[in-house]
Amino acid sequence: MTTLTTTPTSAGAIDQDLLAKVAESDLDPSLRLALNAVTRSGIDESALDRTKVVGTPAVVSNRLDNWTVTAQKRSGRCWLFSSLNLLRATTRKNLGVKDFEFSQNYAMFWDKFERANFFLNDIIATASEPLDSRLIQFLLREIEGDGGQWDMAVSVYQKHGVIPKQAMPETQPSSNTHRMDTQLQTLLRRRALDLRDLATSGASAEDLIAAREGVLSDVWRILVISLGNPPSSFEFEWQDDEGVFHTDGTITPNEFYDRHVGIDLSGYVCLVDDPRTEHPKGRALTVEHLGNVVGGREIRYINAPMQVMKKLAADSIVAGEPVWFGADVSHQSDRDSGLLVGDLHDYSGLFGVDLSTTKEERVVSGESAMNHAMLFTGVDIAEGQPRRWRVENSWGEEPGDKGFFTMDDDWFSNYVFEVVVKVDSLPEDLKAAVAEEPMALPAWDPMGTLA
Repeated sequence: MTTLTTTPTSAGAIDQDLLAKVAESDLDPSLRLALNAVTRSGIDESALDRTKVVGTPAVVSNRLDNWTVTAQKRSGRCWLFSSLNLLRATTRKNLGVKDFEFSQNYAMFWDKFERANFFLNDIIATASEPLDSRLIQFLLREIEGDGGQWDMAVSVYQKHGVIPKQAMPETQPSSNTHRMDTQLQTLLRRRALDLRDLATSGASAEDLIAAREGVLSDVWRILVISLGNPPSSFEFEWQDDEGVFHTDGTITPNEFYDRHVGIDLSGYVCLVDDPRTEHPKGRALTVEHLGNVVGGREIRYINAPMQVMKKLAADSIVAGEPVWFGADVSHQSDRDSGLLVGDLHDYSGLFGVDLSTTKEERVVSGESAMNHAMLFTGVDIAEGQPRRWRVENSWGEEPGDKGFFTMDDDWFSNYVFEVVVKVDSLPEDLKAAVAEEPMALPAWDPMGTLA
């Protein structure tokens, strides 16, 4: 039994009596077994439920993918990778090629540049807010990260188009973004203080515009040195899988999108499962100060029932179109085996402590929020209901089934927060929310967390 010597303490402090009580668990034989397992193999391996691993096969009844996965490497670009993976499913067919990849570097370049401008405009607009206010401190803390949301990806593609990977390939900073991001953050935080001082001193609109544009020139310089110069046009030639040669000559990124992608992204909407009781299903939601392109697409979610989200996602896959989604992959997942399975790890059983929580409890306590975006490329349907989902990740080919993960339906319920579907597929009771004025959530709300 554990024995510790303590000195007299004040009320609420740990004393000898409390230590004696909590140390009673030392007498439990299961503690020694768990201690031996965890100290040797680690928590996740010791808690892994083998029956869940064996009972979750990778095969699904409806599978779309016959391509290789992409790799975001040491960057937080999953939302761009997964949205571009959705687009390339169509582009592959249009080009007649099995293997095709967009330039994620190009998309990130424009997101970073546009996001800097979005931030600077926000800083000017909120200059009257105290510097130590929750909002200003939030804006300064969350600046120029890699993460994003579906509507932010749409804003980039609609304004700047897309290009093949060979037209702007990866660089060391694009695949390992930390140092580039920190330099951008240092620049923008420093200049934000200058812009606030300028705005509150009564500077003219012209002076503020000139100051903002001066900062953007510095942002551009850092981005070009780190990522390369985004082409305004490029020559595109390709050979399809039948051996036929094609050429577009010189083409712009927007022309490439129109010719070889052609998906009307305005016809899609992001459904979310916000489990908080104060946010009713069927309502449109938005998050204040969230976005990347000034004048771009508004961040809009429709809070939808989970069963509706599952049905629409499954229907889309059966109809031949993959589905972008956002989830919390920090719970009940195993990277090596590529499994996303409810109760995959029995932490409560391992520690002998009740660690169970509901989805709402996890959201309101800060335990869970969307932190990763991926693509559904398959679904296994039994007796008319989905029971497993095939997932294209962007972590390279090593994890799972050559980079594809398998999700069971219980994990979907507990840890998926967003799915993107076509507006015309919505049931009538949700279609009205597409056009209604959304409920505005504060900038720091969990629904504004970026993947």
